[in-house]
Amino acid sequence: MDVETLAWGYGLVEGPRVDDAGNLYFADVQKGGVFRRSPDGTIETVVPRRRGVGGIALHADGGIVISGRDICHVREGESRTLFARDDIPGFNDISVDDEGRVLCGSIRSDPFREERSRTPGELWRVEAEGRATELYGDVGLTNGIGLSPDRTRLYHSDSAARAVIVHDVAPDGAVSNRREFPVPRGVPDGLAVDAEGGIWVALYGGGGVARLDPAGELERLVEVPARAVTSLCFGGRDHCDLYVVTADNTEDAERGGSVFRTRSELPGLPVPLVRI
Repeated sequence: MDVETLAWGYGLVEGPRVDDAGNLYFADVQKGGVFRRSPDGTIETVVPRRRGVGGIALHADGGIVISGRDICHVREGESRTLFARDDIPGFNDISVDDEGRVLCGSIRSDPFREERSRTPGELWRVEAEGRATELYGDVGLTNGIGLSPDRTRLYHSDSAARAVIVHDVAPDGAVSNRREFPVPRGVPDGLAVDAEGGIWVALYGGGGVARLDPAGELERLVEVPARAVTSLCFGGRDHCDLYVVTADNTEDAERGGSVFRTRSELPGLPVPLVRI
C-alpha cells in the first residue's frame, strides 16, 4: 500500500475521526489541542491546549465529543460535560453505539509511566448527561474501542495486557464471555472495525496496523513509516481511506507525531453519532 503523509510536527497524535465532509479531527495528547484538517489540507485548532484527549466522536447536533479529564461535548467553542467522576483521573479512547451512547475507557494510572502495580480501569457506557453504567472492569491500560457490524461483539484494546479484550453483547446491552485476542507485535492501541468484521489494531512499538479476522487470527499487516503507531480510523466517501496517526516518524525523526493516509480494499464501519 502507498502511504501518504498528511501532517506532522506533533507529539503523540490520537483520536482520529473523519466527518461526512472529509474533515479529519485529531488530538495531540502531550502538547495539547484538538485539530481539524480540511480536505484541502488546511489545519485549524478547534479545542486549544487541552491535553490527554485520546478519543474523539462526532455529535448529531454538531461539534465533537472528546475525552481527557472528562467526557465533554464541544460545539462552537462551548463545552458541555457529559460524564465525569472525582475518583477517575481521566478517560482515553471512546466509541459510540447505535443508540448514540458513548463507550469510554477510564484511566486510573499514569499511562506514560511503567508501573509494577497499575490500577486497572473500566469500560463505561454514558447513557445521558451525568449518567453512566460500568460494563466491566480490570482493564490494565484502556485504548481502542469498537463494535462488530452486527453489534454482538465489543472489542477493547488493553495495552497493559498486550491484547484486545472481546465480549459478547446481548440485545439489552449486557456483556459476557470475556476473552482476549493477542496482537502479532508491539502493543495494541487504537482500533477500528471494517464492514466485514475485521478488527484493525494500531501496533504501538510495532510499526504498523494489524487486521485480525473475527476469530482473532492475523489476516494482514499494514506497514507505516513510524514505530509508535497510536490509532487509526476509516473515512472517505467509500469509507476505504485508512488514516493512521503516530507519535513518531521513521522517515524523518524531526517530524515527530504524524498523520498518514492509505487505502484499504475493505470499507471501514462508520461510527454512529453521539446523541446525548
